[in-house]
Amino acid sequence: MGRLRKPDFDPRYPSVEDLRARARKRIPGFAFEYLDGGCNEEVNLHKNTAQIREVELKPKYLDTFSEARLETDLFGHRYSAPFGIAPIGLQGLMWPNAPEILASAAFEHNIPFILSTVTTSPIERISELTEGRAWFQLYHPSEVEVRNDIISRAEAAGCPVLVLLCDVPTFGFRPKDIKNGLAMPPKMTGRNIMQMLGRPGWALQTLKHGVPQFATLKPYMPKNLDLQQLGSFMDQTFSKRMTLEKIAPIRDLWKGKLVLKGVATEEDALKAIQLGLDGIIVSNHGGRQLDAGESTIRPMTRIAEKYGDQITVMMDSGMRSGPDVARAIASGSRFTFMGRSFMYGVSALGKHGGHHTIALLKTQLKQIMEQIGCAEVTDFPKHLVRE
Repeated sequence: MGRLRKPDFDPRYPSVEDLRARARKRIPGFAFEYLDGGCNEEVNLHKNTAQIREVELKPKYLDTFSEARLETDLFGHRYSAPFGIAPIGLQGLMWPNAPEILASAAFEHNIPFILSTVTTSPIERISELTEGRAWFQLYHPSEVEVRNDIISRAEAAGCPVLVLLCDVPTFGFRPKDIKNGLAMPPKMTGRNIMQMLGRPGWALQTLKHGVPQFATLKPYMPKNLDLQQLGSFMDQTFSKRMTLEKIAPIRDLWKGKLVLKGVATEEDALKAIQLGLDGIIVSNHGGRQLDAGESTIRPMTRIAEKYGDQITVMMDSGMRSGPDVARAIASGSRFTFMGRSFMYGVSALGKHGGHHTIALLKTQLKQIMEQIGCAEVTDFPKHLVRE
């Protein structure tokens, strides 16, 4: 088992579940429930991880083996591990300055960081921190001019990959957020204010970095927009449902790699191929959109088997550990992304949380590879126990 550099790893938190427990004590309840919760009865939130963990790997103990290598080639770049940081909205609400903390850690560890349109740091700042290596996820704007301007900013920032979101045709019904006043428009109730006062570390960092805002969208927002107007602005700004007619002109505009995130069926995977996209991320938005749908591992396995030789198939939603990453890759995913795991890390450990979580996942994954005798990430499918 490889040694971790001391600045990267805090032995008090040797699992993502430990980070989650620590995060719960460090951030206000409404922020934790926004991060931790799913939609409706949260069936798919829990099913995502449970069904990933039904996947079994077989060890090959007597084969010749020298070392495990985590390096993974993706879209012309050699990353240091087969996982990256998924896009998350309102990151600065959960921990102040979280996008910059995580983007910097991802850059240092040479893994991809995806910036969401609706998070709290602008494209330009994240590009500066990552020397133009961060990916950008686009929520499709209703107005062509806004769409083109955001895409131009992402191109000018050097983003190598543009990720189009397709699994939010309507905002998910999330009872915890509604109860906490975090539905649109958001509001700060007396209960929420008391929760903030009970988390002085979070409150001080928020004072230092300012109230979180939709930083990338700021140029398109009316000045002095109050909270009552914010919901209307969001509804008017985003067209939500992604269609072939919306994707086609973006394929013509964007010269870099183009990825569709939120694919959940073979039919949509085929359409992505027909449109000339470079990759898809099989995802159910972390169980935050459709409680009655499938978990991610099942459709990803089918899609990878059918179309993995025609398009780069990746996956997010449900993975919380190095073994989970191993299970997903053995099942056919070329690459994986995690969101909550990294936000638990930064919420638990602040500016050190990104480094700690990345180092933890790398170590867990390398141990799995050494245990089963898997030298390269691409060899994981050879260790899959097939029914």
